[in-house]
Amino acid sequence: MSSDVSVSSSTRNAYGLDWVLNLEFEMTYEVLREPPRLEDYMRLRRVSGLSGFSEDGARKGLAATLFGVSILHEGETVGMGRLIGDGGCFFQVVDIAVDPEHQGKGLGKQIIAALNQFIDEIKERPIYVSLIADVPANKLYEQFGFKETAPGSIGMARSLRS
Repeated sequence: MSSDVSVSSSTRNAYGLDWVLNLEFEMTYEVLREPPRLEDYMRLRRVSGLSGFSEDGARKGLAATLFGVSILHEGETVGMGRLIGDGGCFFQVVDIAVDPEHQGKGLGKQIIAALNQFIDEIKERPIYVSLIADVPANKLYEQFGFKETAPGSIGMARSLRS
């Protein structure tokens, strides 16, 4: 995991969730400040319905993570999220995924809270943080300050498959 982003250790987030990074909730979940392992990344993308990537592509992508979050249940990774970008101006929230067997327990909210805390602690300003939200997950992201950009701008994508 890359850590070239400047982070202030004394800044508290505006969400009252600074405890989330070391939290063990319901005595069965643990939130870690690290991206998932490759095999967990591949599995979580598959079981949560996200598109798949090659192992080589995923390995390179994970190595370029600026900040990652993993949620463990009895030692197994059941949730994840990552922040990628150039480390100075542009950041993107990606790979928010929770194993379907663990959905509906607030794990997605814990992942976004941890990512948002890291974002809030980045010293450089201004910065631009984006994400592509699936409906109805956009309602979750709105709780953490993300807003739709349309009609002023719209998200666009180019996906290349073999």
